[in-house]
Amino acid sequence: MIAQKPVNELARLSALHQLNILDSLPEKQYDNITELAAEICGTDTAVISLVDKDRQWFKSKIGVNFCETNRDIGFCSHAIMQPMSIMEITNAREDHRFQNNPLVQNVENPVIFYAGMPILSPDGHALGTLCVLHHKPKKLSERQKRSLTHLATQVQELLKLRLLNLQLENSKSQLKKHNDLLKDFAGTVSHDMKMPLANLILTSDILNKKYAGTIDNTGKEYLSYLKKSSISLSNYITNILEHYESSSYEIDDRSNFDLNDLLENIIELINIKHHCDIHLPEMNHNIYCNRVALEQIFLNLIGNSIKYNDKIETVIDIEFEETDSHYLFKITDNGRGIPEDQLDRIFELFSTLGEYDREGYKGHGIGLSTVQKLVNTLGGVINVHSELGKFTCFSFNLAK
Repeated sequence: MIAQKPVNELARLSALHQLNILDSLPEKQYDNITELAAEICGTDTAVISLVDKDRQWFKSKIGVNFCETNRDIGFCSHAIMQPMSIMEITNAREDHRFQNNPLVQNVENPVIFYAGMPILSPDGHALGTLCVLHHKPKKLSERQKRSLTHLATQVQELLKLRLLNLQLENSKSQLKKHNDLLKDFAGTVSHDMKMPLANLILTSDILNKKYAGTIDNTGKEYLSYLKKSSISLSNYITNILEHYESSSYEIDDRSNFDLNDLLENIIELINIKHHCDIHLPEMNHNIYCNRVALEQIFLNLIGNSIKYNDKIETVIDIEFEETDSHYLFKITDNGRGIPEDQLDRIFELFSTLGEYDREGYKGHGIGLSTVQKLVNTLGGVINVHSELGKFTCFSFNLAK
């Protein structure tokens, strides 16, 4: 007899196809369950069977050498009609539904005994069964039935995890797609905004130089203010892009390099306009980590130590140690320091102390947030200690 279709057939098939599991490769977690089911129930065969529109497909099997059967001859097609209980056929040759079934009539390996516990989706749709089969009449004990039910529940949990993973992968894919669109948009906007700003800066310089004799001091102050504002906005755009670009750094994108060589390159990049002593680690250590990310971290920290220093001579000490698991870095300056009540919030995005640097520019509160983001991405943490008017010390570590 051909089993009827469940009343929720369309929703049931939809739930099954959402798993994207049909015709997938074998997986050890499922195979362990079928092996246990056959062992506990004392049968030749155990199968995790999923009932598709026209077929039964076996996600895992022991004791059979084929991967699917026609749904019309499947025992599981009947079992899913009772989604909350085990269907047990002690002797299929004596059951009018299965007497003439090709699986029962098979001479070499007949299916005489069958017991199947339906496997449910999170919404309660019967997707298939965990079933055990035998070539002779048989009856399960209550203990064996209980075990078969528990094992079917474990299959349900595996399917639930699979569905969650698929949803996470889909969300990740969507987020990446939107992130790529945002990055393209940000790049376009930044270019379209920075070009006019560059023109403003250049034009203010030209006006200041060409009409120096005709513009009074007030006019020159206006031009200076225009230039400073343009530079500040340009830097703001650059910092925003760097902050969000920092999320693309990967801990595994690593290489070997000498720390002091990296630091010397950074110092050359920074435009130091006053006397500054930067003491590097005594030894030139070879380290293995993300060079680009570490360069970005030190550019921010060293740059801040120079910009926000109120001493005649800026002194910066950079120290390095390592443990079995981490690289440890420390950068200490003799600058103006940070008020104690501000230490807890300096890493927050857009959080500033409201102070101007040596050049008269106010910070945007992006650099230290970017630094913390990079350090965390590279498996580390960052801390700050400071005494107002005396020093500021940033210490951070990176996972090896």
